[in-house]
Order: sequence, then structure tokens, then C-alpha cells
Amino acid sequence: MKKYSRLFKYLRFYKKNIFLYFLFTVLSIVFSLVSLGTLPFFLDLIFVDPSSGPPTRKGTESVKGAANLIKYFDDKILDIIKSNGAEGPLIALAIICVVIIVMVLLKNVFLYLSYYVLAPMKNSVMTRLRGDLYNKLLDLPIGYFTDQRKGDVMSRMTNDIGELENSVVGTMEGFIKDPLNIIIILATLIFLSPQLSFFLFIFLPLTGLIIGRISRSLKKQSNVAAVKLGEALSVLDETLGGLRVIKAFNAESLLRNRFFTTNEELLHVRNKMQYRRDLASPLSEFLGVLVLCGILWFGGRLVLGGTSAGLDAKGFIMYIGVFTQIISPAKALSTSFYNIQRGSAAIARIEEILQAPVKVDANENGLQLPEFTDCIEFRNVSFHYEEKVILKNINLKIYKGKTVALVGSSGAGKSTLADLIPRFHDVTEGELLIDGKNIKEYSLHAVRTQMGIVTQEPILFNDTIANNIALGMEKATTEQVKNAAVIANAHNYITTKEEGYQTNIGDRGSKLSGGERQRLTIARAVLKNPPILILDEATSSLDTESERLVQDAINKMMQNRTSVVIAHRLSTIRHADQIVVLDKGSVAESGTHDELLMRGGIYEKLVNMQEVR
Repeated sequence: MKKYSRLFKYLRFYKKNIFLYFLFTVLSIVFSLVSLGTLPFFLDLIFVDPSSGPPTRKGTESVKGAANLIKYFDDKILDIIKSNGAEGPLIALAIICVVIIVMVLLKNVFLYLSYYVLAPMKNSVMTRLRGDLYNKLLDLPIGYFTDQRKGDVMSRMTNDIGELENSVVGTMEGFIKDPLNIIIILATLIFLSPQLSFFLFIFLPLTGLIIGRISRSLKKQSNVAAVKLGEALSVLDETLGGLRVIKAFNAESLLRNRFFTTNEELLHVRNKMQYRRDLASPLSEFLGVLVLCGILWFGGRLVLGGTSAGLDAKGFIMYIGVFTQIISPAKALSTSFYNIQRGSAAIARIEEILQAPVKVDANENGLQLPEFTDCIEFRNVSFHYEEKVILKNINLKIYKGKTVALVGSSGAGKSTLADLIPRFHDVTEGELLIDGKNIKEYSLHAVRTQMGIVTQEPILFNDTIANNIALGMEKATTEQVKNAAVIANAHNYITTKEEGYQTNIGDRGSKLSGGERQRLTIARAVLKNPPILILDEATSSLDTESERLVQDAINKMMQNRTSVVIAHRLSTIRHADQIVVLDKGSVAESGTHDELLMRGGIYEKLVNMQEVR
């Protein structure tokens, strides 16, 4: 049960609920046994000759308190029968019925109360688990997700959480109530006949062993099913994201075959899981009936042969009646055990994310950075992603108020170098310093507060225009949002929308054009008003008119700020204070546009390719 330690950790917040659940469950079981288990004793008093006195109760003499209690009720019922003449048995029967009704009512009241205290506990455990998983996803470095399918991560967040909720937390009551039920019933059976109960202790473990062996494969099958579902969700995500390309290239059949193949494999695995899970209840019931028949044969021989110790025929019938009460919780417990095996695969997949190392330390108690005053310095910086070397021995200073452009061929390390500044990754070797101090000495929040980022692909959310501009700036006023939009050349088109700034832009801004989306991301950066800007060529995918508007907005935004520009179109960075040319992860050249042209190196070749002079 070690794998479920996280769930047990959550339960420690609900000690009172756990205690009350145990109490209410025990009371409901006791009243259930009292309501049914005492029925043969009372009926015996009704249908025997009252003049003969109460019958001897074999098997109770060894427990003096219980024997006295039973004798007390025997005497009371017998008094009622004798004192009411011919109507006595009917009155006694009516009293017995009332007692049974009261006992059953109390049993169900306490059963409901046990559910009442358990429900918030189960729901809170799952809520905390979802919250911890989401928090961990936010804390993990960006590099973690390059190796993960988005669909698989979503599957763990949805399907695996749901599987855990249904299979483990959903049967939490079974792992408390059913064992308690079984223990109390077994104790009652031992009290009635230790001889017959010894027979039980031989055969019940054997049935448990059989069920356990069958259910072990469920964990492996559940894990395979979760992986297949993740693959299906990944195909779905790729389909929704690339629908235009799929249709344009007539690739519907390719994606359809990929999805349906995975879907059929998922069906096959889930069917096998369902077959084994559905086997739990009938198998446990059949094994329970086998044990019951064994008891009937063994106990019947003892009673008929007169060799039973402390057990007469009526007592044996009561023993059988009480034993039948153990079959239902045993069935439920075996089903819960099967579900636990399914849930173990789900918790293992969830724990893979929760236990994943957070390589970027937030350093919440680190230094604050109220103002950027001097420079950002890369000092002998290298960065490796697993075994692959991305950056090698980078030495670079970016002074306050200057614009530094990063250029180079695809895969040269431009984006990785820029990502080190807001600590999306941490350097593997060397140091990255801000104002002379290692960036790791500052709190992560303080560092990112000083920075604004505009990416090549606009990242927007399914929300209003105003909320997308004010992302991370909850206290921004309406006027500040509008001013930012004006600077970003976005205000004019926003006002043409029917709901203006309250217009919902759809999933990832799908209701806006490419230029409109990009200007919103620039307005977001303007509103934050950071001293350091990181721009990943924000105009490369735009048409001429949109490019002009966006470039104009970028130029306004860059005024009096320190800017790091990842450049694909060299025409946009001709006037940069410094141009750094990266080649295979190293700084190949550095200087102004004119200086680099005069050297006749890599930069000049790039310029000639784009015909930029």
C-alpha cells in the first residue's frame, strides 16, 4: 500500500471524519446483526410451550454477560406471553417486529451517517490530488514537456484521476466498512461455535488467495489502457490543431486510421480488464457458497451426530444465518481488491508527474529585484539537454537600454539562449548574472517580473480581449488596458467588435486574425511595462499590412527598454545595438549590422540570402 501513501497523507486532515466513520459503521453493523441474529432466539420463545420455560441456550454459557443478556430478553418475552393469555404470543410477536424495525432503522441511520462523513472526505482527497497535479504541471520546466505527449499528460490529469477516483477512493468505504463487517461477523461466529469457525479460517484465506492471483494482471492491463488513451488523445489534439493542413493534404484517412487503430487497441485492453473485474463478484459469491456448503456438511454432521460442542440445531441454524451475512461484504471486498489493482496503475502514472524533479528552483526567499540597473551577463554559459549539447561557452553582456539581436540558422540555439534569461531552463555550466548577481540568487518571481515576452506564435486564452491583455496584471484598470492596446495598434480593431474589450476571442484566439492576435500579445507586454523585453520574431508569419502594424507597435514598445530579439528577418534588426550570430550553439560573430557586413562572415551570407542591405 506504499504507492497510496499520498492519499493517506491527504486523509490525515480528516481524522475526525475517519473516527466518526468507524464509529457509525460499527454501530450500523452491530444493529444489523442484532436485528437479524436475535430473530431465532425470539421466535423460539413464541413457538414453544410457554409452560416449559425458556429453552437452554448452548454456546452462551462461556460468555456470562451475553448469556445473562439473552436470558433477560427470554424472561421478558416469556412474561409477556404468560401474562396475556391467548393473545400473549401475538403481542410478543408484535414487540419482536417493533424491535426489528427499530434495529433496522438505527442500522440505516448510522449507515447514512457513515456515508455523510465519508463523502466530503473522498471528494476532498480527489480535489487535493487534482490541485497538486496541476500545481506540479505549472512548476515543471518547459523542457519536461518536450518529451511528453500533450495527450498523455491530459490523460493522466483526466482519465487516470478518474480511474483513481472510481477504483480506489470510490471503494474507500469498502476497505473500511467491509473488513469491519467481516471481522464483527467472524467474532460473532466464533462466539456461537469456535469449532465451526476453525473450519472457516482454513477455507476463507484460500478463497482470498484465488481472487488475488486472478486480479494481479489488472494493474498491467490498466497501465496499457491508460497509455493507449493518452495516444488517442494526442491524435485528437493534433487533429484539432492541424485540421486545415489535414484537409488541405487529404490526410483524413491517415489520421482516421491512426486514431481508429489506437481506439481498437484500447477497446481490446478495456474488454479484458472488464472481464476480469466482472469476475470478482460472481467468483467470490461462488466460493462463499462453497464454504457455506462445507459448513452445512461439517456442522450438520456434528449436530446430527450429537458431537457438537455447545451447539444445538437451532443454534446451528442461527450460525448459518449469521454466516450468510458475510457473503455480501466478502463480495464487495473482492471487487474493491480488483479495483485497487486497476487504481495502482493510475496512481503510478500520476506519481510519475508528481515526483518529476523541478530543475528550476523558484527560490521564493531569494533576493528581490526592484529595478534592473546594469546588465545581463552570460559568463562561460553552457547548456545541455540530457546528453545533447545545445549551447557551448557563451560569453555575452546585454546592457540596460540596448537592443541585442540573436541570429543564426535553425537549431543554432537562439531560442534556448533567450529562454535562459527568464529561467525557463537553468544553465548547465557557467553563470547567468543580472546586475552582477547570479540569477539563481534572486527569487524566480522577482526575475520574471522584470521581463515581458512576445513569442512568434501568439499565445492567447479562451477569454475576453481585456482579460488577455491584463494577463497576470489583475489590478490593471480599464484605462490602462486601453492605453496598452493603443500603443500596440490594437485599439482600433478592438472597438469595431460588437462587445469591444469584452469580446471573447475563442480557443487560442481563433476568432481573430494573425495580426490581431499578435498585437494583443504586444499589448499584454506593454501593459506589464517590463524593463527587459524578449521578442521571438513576432512578425515572421504575418502579411505585409499586419507586419507593418505589428512592427510599428514593437518599435514603440522597445523604446527605452532592454531588448533581446530573436531575428529571422534580418531587415527588422538592422539598427540593433549588437547582433550576435550563433552557430551550432556557440557565438560565431558579434557586432553591429555594418561591422558584421564588413567582416564577410556568416552574417553577410545570411544577409545576401535575404537580400537585405
